[in-house]
Amino acid sequence: MRVRTALVGVTTLLLSAALAGPALAAGPATGGHSGDGHVATRRAIEAAVRAGVPGVTATAKDAHGTWSTTAGVGDLGTGRPRSTADRYRVGSITKSFVSTVLLQLEAEGRLSLDDTVDTWLPGVVRGHGHDGRRITVRQLLNHTSGIYSYTADDDFGRAYFTKDGFFAHRYDTLTPPDLVAIAMKHKPDFAPGTSWNYSNTNYVVAGMVIEKVTGHSYATEITRRIISPLHLTATSLPGTRVTVPRPSSRAYSKFEDPAGPSYDVTHLNPSIASAAGEMISNSADLDRFYSALLRGKLLPPQQLKEMKTTVKIDGAPNTRYGLGLMDTTLTCGVHVWGHDGGIHGSASSAVTTADGRHALALNFNGDWAGDTNAVINGEFC
Repeated sequence: MRVRTALVGVTTLLLSAALAGPALAAGPATGGHSGDGHVATRRAIEAAVRAGVPGVTATAKDAHGTWSTTAGVGDLGTGRPRSTADRYRVGSITKSFVSTVLLQLEAEGRLSLDDTVDTWLPGVVRGHGHDGRRITVRQLLNHTSGIYSYTADDDFGRAYFTKDGFFAHRYDTLTPPDLVAIAMKHKPDFAPGTSWNYSNTNYVVAGMVIEKVTGHSYATEITRRIISPLHLTATSLPGTRVTVPRPSSRAYSKFEDPAGPSYDVTHLNPSIASAAGEMISNSADLDRFYSALLRGKLLPPQQLKEMKTTVKIDGAPNTRYGLGLMDTTLTCGVHVWGHDGGIHGSASSAVTTADGRHALALNFNGDWAGDTNAVINGEFC
């Protein structure tokens, strides 16, 4: 899930603002590697804290081993530093997990990417020009469906993305049908298959398809098919649980005013994100997931090829979108595959090289400043 916008700078969240931040407190590098090969990564992380991000945690894994570092603070009130083991809300990184499950189901012959949404959810995507009979599962996963994103609805924005609205509504429970109904009040963005636009509604519907096909929630299927086999012990789908398991840091937002005060937004009901962005994880788990995915440990070759078949994103010449997976060409020409995600007080990115042998995952515990793409370029370039 993204806060308010679809893709801002594609691999960053919200604003890259040069704001006065807290005093820099860089944590030591840990792991089986001296860290000398990660100097540019650390500099970019420290720059994010100088730009206003309260704190950063990151873990990279490559042929030399695992390297982790932190900078800034995890709690503005106490000054407690961030931990390399911090769990955090990963937002739209959830989409890669949802897509992987649907592709596994395709490999098992239980559905086709070319099935229409109505094949599985008759009448659910209908209204103001939306028609699930003309939209395929593939179009949900690569955001070419044209379905309006419920997070772009003005009333939803006022209720959940403004300061007053958030503190009045942050414990609300919304069901997937509730979220789809919000989108159906609007016209589609375009006719199915004719353009691209990032829509969180696509993945809410995708989660509903998983449940219809399997008889189990998308959370159950992600846990059974991905989290448990890969031993992702820090990864969970909280449902309506409002807290983040420890170890974790506080999460902060400035809402509508990037120059205003910071508010603690750690506690919220993630049902507003559903299959579009409810997950919690940590950097080591995300490295393990994307490495396993790109190395073919989760999908057969044909399904991984489908996932890596990308479409153009207007306004983002260096990034293309596959099925819940982004292909980004960095400043040095290196391609990395992964996803980014944002939800209140949390901005995350996780990427790996095409062979899955060099991975990086990181999190900012603030949603108004910093550039995750600069950290990624530092690591891989």
